[in-house]
Amino acid sequence: MNKAFFGLVAVGLPLSIIGTIFHWRSTILFIIYCVTIIALASYMGRATESLSIVAGPRIGGLLNATFGNAVELIIAIFALKEGLISVVLASLTGSVLGNLLLVAGLSFFLGGLKFKRQSFNIFDARHNSGLLIFAVIVAFVIPEIFSMSLTEEKTMVFSIGIGIILIILYLAALFFKLVTHRGVYQSQKESVESDEEAPEWGKWKAITVLGLATLAVAYVSENLVHTFEEVGEAFGWSELFIGVIIVAIVGNAAEHASAIIMAVKNKMDVAVEIAIGSTLQVAMFVAPLLVLISLLFPVSMPLVFTIPELVTMVSAVLLMVVISNDGESNWFEGGILLAAYFIIGIGFYLL
Repeated sequence: MNKAFFGLVAVGLPLSIIGTIFHWRSTILFIIYCVTIIALASYMGRATESLSIVAGPRIGGLLNATFGNAVELIIAIFALKEGLISVVLASLTGSVLGNLLLVAGLSFFLGGLKFKRQSFNIFDARHNSGLLIFAVIVAFVIPEIFSMSLTEEKTMVFSIGIGIILIILYLAALFFKLVTHRGVYQSQKESVESDEEAPEWGKWKAITVLGLATLAVAYVSENLVHTFEEVGEAFGWSELFIGVIIVAIVGNAAEHASAIIMAVKNKMDVAVEIAIGSTLQVAMFVAPLLVLISLLFPVSMPLVFTIPELVTMVSAVLLMVVISNDGESNWFEGGILLAAYFIIGIGFYLL
C-alpha cells in the first residue's frame, strides 16, 4: 500500500504540473488532482501517526485532525479567492458529515468486524459531546435564525463576532485538554499503548514529510479549485454536491485513512479523537477562520448555511452523541453512521 501511494505521488505530482502548464481538459485534471491529493494525504497520515506515538493519543489525534484539515483549509482559501462561497460552506458541511458519519462509521464498522467490542475514553466522549452540540447546534443554527431578520451587513458583523468567540473557546478547549487537565482522564490502556509501540519515522523526518506534503497539497489544491465549474457542468454536479461530498472527502483523506487504521489496530481513543476532534476543529476553528480570511477578498463569507446543510449537520451531531456517549463501539453502530451518511449523500446529489 505504501509503495502504491508513493507511485501515485511520483506520477501524479509531475502530471499535475504538466497538465496545468499545457491546460489539459478540466475533467482529466480534476481526477489527477484528486488522486494526487489523496496520495499526498497518505504521507501526511503516516507522519502524524508516527508523531502521535511519540506525543500520545490526544496530541496525536489533534495532529491528525490539524494536518488533515490543513488540506481542506487550503482548498477553501483558494475557493474563497475565486468567490465560491457556496462551495466553501458546503465543504465545511461535508467535513462535519464526513468525520462524524463516514470516518467514524468506517472506523466503528471495520474495527468492529475484527473486535466484537471496542472501547474508548468515556470522559473524552462526554466532553466532546458537549462541544459538538455547542459548536454545530448553537454556533451554526443561531446565525441562520438571526440572519432572517438582519441585513447582510449586520449578518456579516454577527458572523465575525461568533467566529472570534469560537476561536477563543477552541483554544481554551485545547488548553483544558493538553495543559490544565492533561492526563487527568487518561486511561491506563492509553499509557501502555503509547509506551509499547515504536513510530515508523523519527520526529524530524515526520515533521519534514508533513511540511513538504503540505506545500505540494497547497499547489495542487489551488489548481483543483479552478476545475470545479467545468467538472460540475460535465457530470451534472451542483456546487453544493461538489462541496459536501467531493471536496470534503478529498480534503479530509489523511484523517480518514488514519482513523480507520487506528480502529483496525484497536486504538479507538486515537480513532475517535481524529473523527470528533477534526469535526470540532472544523466547526470551532476552520469555519470561523475562513470567515475572517474572507474579509481580505472582494466577497465576504457569513457563517450562514442552508437549511439542508444545517439539518443534516445537527442530525449527525445528535446521532454521534447518542452512539458514542457510552464509550464503546461495534460494527452495527458503524453501520448506522454509514447508512446515515449515504442517505444524506443521495439527498445532496438530487438536490
